Amino acid sequence: MYKHAIVPLDGSPLAEAILPFLIKIAGPLDMHLTLLRVVEPIPPQVAEGSRHVILEDIEGRRREAETYLAPIARTLERRGIAVSCQVRRGQPVQEILDAARESRADLIAMGTHGRSGLGRLLFGSVAEAVLRQADAPVFLMRQTEKHLATLATQAAVTADR
Repeated sequence: MYKHAIVPLDGSPLAEAILPFLIKIAGPLDMHLTLLRVVEPIPPQVAEGSRHVILEDIEGRRREAETYLAPIARTLERRGIAVSCQVRRGQPVQEILDAARESRADLIAMGTHGRSGLGRLLFGSVAEAVLRQADAPVFLMRQTEKHLATLATQAAVTADR
């Protein structure tokens, strides 16, 4: 059975919507979760009207990614789930695949918009590319805006209790 899952998170409610499902299965399966945040490089930019080049703050962006993952990891740990965090820099699809291979994960679990047709063509799909190229099984959970709104409402009600 699955013992180690890579969970790519990009800071969106869509990506995080997979977490309630993983909370339900990770404990009983004694599964370790690796929360993965991929920071995409930003090319240098020239400020308009000047000769100044704006460079990416690589270390600052890494710290932001770590800061984002830390409370999610603490929530999972409080529920008795073994968790680690990893921040990688590069193109999301390749970094997700590399992280899964390097850690010998036996599952990649992620959320997806489930776009099709023109939407997928225009925006691309990290989830689809991971699905097509991964060596490990990929579990995709399709989310709709309506479902995400329901989850947000449920979370607010639970927090008020």
